[in-house]
Amino acid sequence: FKKYKPSGIFNLAAETHVDRSIDSPKNFINSNILGVFNLLESFKKYVKINSKTKLIHISTDEVYGDVLKGRSKEIDAYNPSSPYAASKASSDHLVSSYVRTFKIPAIITNCSNNYGPRQHPEKLIPKLIYNILTNKKLPIYGKGKNSREWIYVKDHCEALIKIFEKGKTGSFYNIGSNKNLINLDISKKLLKIAKNKIKIGKNVKIEFVKDRPGHDIRYALNSSKLIKELKWKPKINFENGLKKTFEWYLNNLGYYKSLNKNDIFKRLGLKSNS
Repeated sequence: FKKYKPSGIFNLAAETHVDRSIDSPKNFINSNILGVFNLLESFKKYVKINSKTKLIHISTDEVYGDVLKGRSKEIDAYNPSSPYAASKASSDHLVSSYVRTFKIPAIITNCSNNYGPRQHPEKLIPKLIYNILTNKKLPIYGKGKNSREWIYVKDHCEALIKIFEKGKTGSFYNIGSNKNLINLDISKKLLKIAKNKIKIGKNVKIEFVKDRPGHDIRYALNSSKLIKELKWKPKINFENGLKKTFEWYLNNLGYYKSLNKNDIFKRLGLKSNS
């Protein structure tokens, strides 16, 4: 802070993969709770030097827990299900408490599932794309009925910039596309895109695999506060965004080669209470 004197800080640093949090919860506590505490302590001191700075703390829709009907609003109670979601909920509460107690200029955002170029293949969409490109089965948890709201990464970034420029200190803002899809439908859409781009191998078939423990059925955000107050709206629809994403991985196969094979292939999050 002293060296660079930032006018704004975007805290996107987090352990994010739910399956990984089931196997190694401690890493999530260290990064997402203690890491945020350390950031807040440093920021609290820095604000005394630069009162015009601002902290944007990026969180997730998963803090609200299972939303079987309707869409979560910023005033809704948190009900996290996984160690990951619980660690993010904790970090949100920490930031909010520092706003109230120490008057730091901070805003908390809760975003839906991101997708787009350069995403790690531990996440659903790049994992499926990798398997399509390398003639492997497409693993889908349970029966593929889990529903998520998807937003293209560039739309999320533009929302964050707008919140930084126009958002109200101490506020929470949901960032979503209002577009929900079940995992099975995402697989089918990717296969349809792939068929127009490449010759698909014989092994590329949807395979239902053992579900993760405590897997939430549905997340969904109400983003009307952001849309009304700050005049933001997502620009890229899911079909176009998915096509752009597939094309990026197809044209950048070297990206996968730069990663540890275990991180791509190894199944995480199979631990249970037994």
